[in-house]
Amino acid sequence: MKKIPYGMSNFRAMREEGYLYVDKTMYIEKIENLNSKYLFFIRPRRFGKSLFLSTLENYYDINNEEDFEKLFGDLYIGKKPTKLKNSYMVLELDFSGLDTGNRERLEKSFKQNLIDSISSFLNKYRNMFKDIDEIKEHIKKKSDIKSIINQLIEEVEKVGKKIYLIIDEYDHFANDIIAMGDSEFYREIVRASGFVRDFYETLKIGTKRVIDRIFITGISPIMLDDLTSGFNIALNVTMDLSLNEMLGFTEEEVVKVLEEVGIEEKEREKSLEELKELYDGYLFSAEAEKRIYNPDMVLYYLDSIVRYKKPPRNLIDDNVKTDYGRLNRLTMNEGNKVLLERIIKEEGIVAEIVTKFSFDRMYDEEYFVSLLFYMGLLTIGMQEKTRLFLKIPNYVIKTIMWEYIETNLKKEYKINLDLNELRKTIEEMAYEGRIKPYIEYISQNVLKVLSNRDIINFDEKYIKVILITYLVNSKAYRPVSERETEGGYIDIYLERDIRIPDIKYEWLIELKYVKKSEKDKVDKIKEEGIKQLKKYRESRGLKEREDVKQALLIFIGKDEYQVIE
Repeated sequence: MKKIPYGMSNFRAMREEGYLYVDKTMYIEKIENLNSKYLFFIRPRRFGKSLFLSTLENYYDINNEEDFEKLFGDLYIGKKPTKLKNSYMVLELDFSGLDTGNRERLEKSFKQNLIDSISSFLNKYRNMFKDIDEIKEHIKKKSDIKSIINQLIEEVEKVGKKIYLIIDEYDHFANDIIAMGDSEFYREIVRASGFVRDFYETLKIGTKRVIDRIFITGISPIMLDDLTSGFNIALNVTMDLSLNEMLGFTEEEVVKVLEEVGIEEKEREKSLEELKELYDGYLFSAEAEKRIYNPDMVLYYLDSIVRYKKPPRNLIDDNVKTDYGRLNRLTMNEGNKVLLERIIKEEGIVAEIVTKFSFDRMYDEEYFVSLLFYMGLLTIGMQEKTRLFLKIPNYVIKTIMWEYIETNLKKEYKINLDLNELRKTIEEMAYEGRIKPYIEYISQNVLKVLSNRDIINFDEKYIKVILITYLVNSKAYRPVSERETEGGYIDIYLERDIRIPDIKYEWLIELKYVKKSEKDKVDKIKEEGIKQLKKYRESRGLKEREDVKQALLIFIGKDEYQVIE
């Protein structure tokens, strides 16, 4: 039984210490065969980027030749190695955690990070250099970033070797600056004579001498457009069809993972079904056929199953939730805020994905939507005529969206609910089979509080989002919007959450909204709604179940409603 490497990104440690490793080494061969030596590849946070970079580092490092068989022997690339294996000095740079307090502090932090990384590089290849301490001192005394890189290039050139350069979190500091909304700060470092531009221009020049290959990762293409003239050599392979499954797990890989971590055969189908709903759904190329599971979340879930024999209490770990906290900062702009609410209501949007970002157009609709795609909050759904439909990928990302709605309602309308009272109404629904207390509570404490200007955007979908939003944190139900049955699509199906398996009743809900001016249509709408409920109830899988209750909810304006159970 393999150990679960949750949170690990050290390839060597995983291979030497008996951890599970999903073999992605066939992609080493694929990326070598691409038309460029300088690659740019982005994926959402916690999606396996650092582990893949560690795999590359161990494969290409000239120091690891003697360990090749031990590390790679039983993997794809171990059986079919390329000519470039163990042929480079590998320089790794990671630009997370830099000081973004102001321009001077960032430049100082960036420079020190570069010096420290080069120092580690020199130590790693100590046996190949003469007077290594003297070289380090020379580098420390350099006043600018160009000189530091040029000194390294000269030293590597002297020993007749080539560098494979790996850059992780290339955009981390830029994302922090953007989140602060400081456009002038950003322009100073990236445009014209900015030190970030200088850095990439020097790397470009270095490719003519000793920098033979470059692999850059991050979570957005935010600097690509601004760096184009200074670094126009990188091929953006983010949406390359052949690399769709390079990071993350395919369903076949998840099945194998379940087996290797010791999930009993009789439990595997149930676990796979759960993992699929929670963490699957990502597609990074419109032409690709296989959807991808978030690997970090799969391992997080399985760690709890293996250790405690039950799912984690929180379906998404706090580290990932913190990363998605950026969502609130990105919607400080009113246009983005309105657009995100629309996406949540519609569970997606028709849009094109922008492959290069410019800070100047960050608040254009297509740029903001594309950023949500790169963050993993949206993914490719299907081709909609000439454009793509981008959808919310899975249940845990929906919960992040719903929590965003709750946070903003609390902030904008000062809605602070009594959680004990709210919980009691949900428990009545779950254990007593009475939905009216919950609807009454939300109607009185949320819907009525909304300002009159919201009546313009007030509709059935908006009410649905609010009803679901305040259910999610109870962990009693897993709301399913537009669940398909033989009788049509159920507006809301409240499925018991596996974390609280003793929930007595599930709910089948049909939702209607009528404007005050159309109140005379309520009787007809009620009749239609009851017919629809009956159709759903007669569907296969629901007809015989006594634990499924049903309700028709008719909202009239924002402060009146009827519940027909």
